Amino acid sequence: MVEPLQLGQRVRQIRLSQNLTLEEASKRTGLARSTLSKIENEQISPTFTAVSKLVKGLGIDIPQLFSQPSKGLPGGGRRDITRKGEGEPHPTPTYEHEILATQLTSKKMIPYKTVVRARDFNDYNGWVRHGGEEFLYVLSGRIMLYTEFYAPVELDEGDSAYYDCEMGHVLVSLSKEDAQILWVTA
Repeated sequence: MVEPLQLGQRVRQIRLSQNLTLEEASKRTGLARSTLSKIENEQISPTFTAVSKLVKGLGIDIPQLFSQPSKGLPGGGRRDITRKGEGEPHPTPTYEHEILATQLTSKKMIPYKTVVRARDFNDYNGWVRHGGEEFLYVLSGRIMLYTEFYAPVELDEGDSAYYDCEMGHVLVSLSKEDAQILWVTA
């Protein structure tokens, strides 16, 4: 069993580093003050929609939210190695994400390995949407990729897809075992 990533503490750090009150952060993000407070106090986990609003409203990128700021010098020559099973866990009811390359900040993309637990479109509370683009590669198993403007498509091990994340999308595992994918969001 993986422990959930404690995003609340990181959200509070970012908010305070910008000298924002909960009320000011609420206005910038479009999230209710009470929702921000619950996120910061680990009473609720933010949805992808809430994460998108936090990123946009606080003027940060998604990797900043999922990793501690680097104290090193910015610039060329950066690298990060994530050993098998040592990524940052971020479980949700439908996916079990393992965020990779968490030591680098200000990345232009977010790589993560995901176990797809969902077995039916109705396992979701509607479409998943967020800013950016995504690339997915099926590592094992078979998935159904549902996208808002296209017919659902089955993808097998070795297949990949690239799509706009603002378009509603969800994944469902079709294989007996949970499917595993490599996802890169930019």
